[in-house]
Amino acid sequence: MASSYPSDKGSDSKYRYFYPRSRYKGKFTPENLAFNANIQEFGHKISFICALETSGKISSLQAYKDIKNLWKQLKKSKKHLNIGHN
Repeated sequence: MASSYPSDKGSDSKYRYFYPRSRYKGKFTPENLAFNANIQEFGHKISFICALETSGKISSLQAYKDIKNLWKQLKKSKKHLNIGHN
């Protein structure tokens, strides 16, 4: 099975730690698989934003704006992939 992780063995464990992937367990369609990947990426980015806000690196207002922007991107992705319209 081909891996979606970088081929560099030294950074492989770091990449897997920072960007864990879960298997898709729903009804398989290319659209569902793509949207699942988008949802996982959304969750990872939210975690990073929350960590930055909690550590004081960004303001609460900036975190809110960033999360709101990510949510809009996810909604646009859902619309373009025609998820939930069957």
